[in-house]
Parts: sequence; C-alpha cells; structure tokens
Amino acid sequence: MAPSEESPIRQQKNLAGAATRWEWPCSADLAAVEAARTFPRMSHPDFPNLTVLHHPLIEHKLTLLRDKRTSTRDFKQLVSEIAMLMAYEVTNDLPLEPVEIDTPLERMRGAQVAGKKLTLVPILRAGLGMVEGISQLIPSARVGHIGLYRDHDSLRPVDYYFKIPAGEHDRAFLVLDPMLATGGSATAAVSALKHAGAGRIRFLCLVAAPEGVRRMLQAHPDVPVFAAALDRQLNAKGYILPGLGDAGDRLFGTGRG
Repeated sequence: MAPSEESPIRQQKNLAGAATRWEWPCSADLAAVEAARTFPRMSHPDFPNLTVLHHPLIEHKLTLLRDKRTSTRDFKQLVSEIAMLMAYEVTNDLPLEPVEIDTPLERMRGAQVAGKKLTLVPILRAGLGMVEGISQLIPSARVGHIGLYRDHDSLRPVDYYFKIPAGEHDRAFLVLDPMLATGGSATAAVSALKHAGAGRIRFLCLVAAPEGVRRMLQAHPDVPVFAAALDRQLNAKGYILPGLGDAGDRLFGTGRG
C-alpha cells in the first residue's frame, strides 16, 4: 500500500506514539471539560424521536469507519466499538433495584439492573456487527434476531426470519442496525416486535438519513432513535450520503471489487 493510501487505523496507531506528554486543564477548568465530554440528552431539533450522540471517541471512530480505505477487519472492530460506546449512554436510565452482597470485608447494599434481561435484536445481517460490542458491556443481555433485507429495486423490506426470547411484555429491546436509510427495515422490525408483544423498544444505528428518521417518527413515534450521526440525504439508490457505503458488504467482505 502506498504511503498516501495507508490504512486510517494504522495512521491512528502511528500518531499515538508521537505524543510526548498530556497537558491537563487546571482545576478551575475541570468542570467545564467534564460537561463538554458528557453525552447530550436533548432530542434533535428537527426530529423529536432522534438523539445524536456527540462524543469525541464516537466521532473519531466514525470517521475511520467511513473511510473507504478501512479494511474489513478494522471495519468490524470499529462497528463493535462504536456500538459499545453508544450503548453506555442509551442504557443510562435502566431501572435499578437494591441487592445485598458480601464483600471480602463486610456485607453491603448494592444495586443491580431490575426486571428481565435486556434483549438485543440485530436486523440481519448488518446488525450482527453491533452485537459483540454491546454484549461485552452487558454480558447478560439476551439476543434475538430479525431477518430483513432491502429489495434493491423497490427499496422495500423483505422479511425471512423472526426469533426473540420469551417474556416480550416485560423486556426492554434494543433494535440494532448500522444504517437507518429509507426506514423500511427499521419500521418493519419494530412493527414485528410490537406485534409479538414488545412494549419497550429503542432503535440504535450508527448513521441515519433524515428520510429514515422521519419515517420512524411517522410509523413509531413512541420509539426513540439513537444515532452516531445524522447525514445529509439519500441518493437515488437509497444509500445514505455521505454515509459509509453498504455496511453489510463492508462487515463481511462481500462487496464487489
């Protein structure tokens, strides 16, 4: 690979070794810095159902993810890492319940997540890339699957598989798909979950298009959408611009060329 075509992941690693020291802010600035590093909880001004998670690590990794030079191996790693960072914020209001435990020194009262285990529902196939990162953060999470693909001519979703854990009424579901483009697959997946009895649903994607967010708002206004970025628009073929290409092909190395 020519120097100008060096992998962005490799560039990141090379640059990391160039720093000699960190310059920490003075104590008077720590509160402001900490506030700037927290995730925003406000909805997008144009879409009340959408929260775009702005964080330096997410934005950095998303830029690497978009780069066409990023290899399949690095693309998988980045999708997993971004999903984990997003899940940290998306789950910040999970209900807790008290629990008594024994430390090596004494008994204490702690807290644990209440209710049935959280369920991750990737939309096959690209959504599978987001499962591992979130599962590392929440190892007890259950995993269901919804099989949908987008017909490239009609741009409509075609379903072929549906399997989720029992106890739908009492579970919280995180629907996972790297892309929210036309919104067809997302709305169909949420509709299938609701039909099965699910009531608490959130949708996580890495990159969203306004068209897809608007369609979700119209079809499922009660389902919050979390994205790492809201991009400009869809092109004539239904791909997000600037986007990151076909997430499934880039995850599994099935693209042409």
